[in-house]
Amino acid sequence: MGPSLLNYYRAIRESSQLMLDAARRGDWDELVRYESACAVLIEQLRFLSQSEQLTATDRREKASIMQSILRNDAEIRLLAEPCMGQFQAMFSAQPVSRALH
Repeated sequence: MGPSLLNYYRAIRESSQLMLDAARRGDWDELVRYESACAVLIEQLRFLSQSEQLTATDRREKASIMQSILRNDAEIRLLAEPCMGQFQAMFSAQPVSRALH
């Protein structure tokens, strides 16, 4: 039973790598598409994990996979931070008030 659960973790790692590749290219639309696919995989994993367990060996591989995902996520955040700052500035800009005389 463990391998099917582990396959979800592998697919999520692959999706996170594709997200990172898109971020490195500055292709934010593609990153969002992979992020959506990843969210679906995570939901499927949550459901499946209620009825399946990983073996000790599989748990070790899962830990390695999770480390890869976290490294990818950290790099994506670093790459996206300048872009996010620009968006925040655009959306939080206060309209210029005009004084009435």
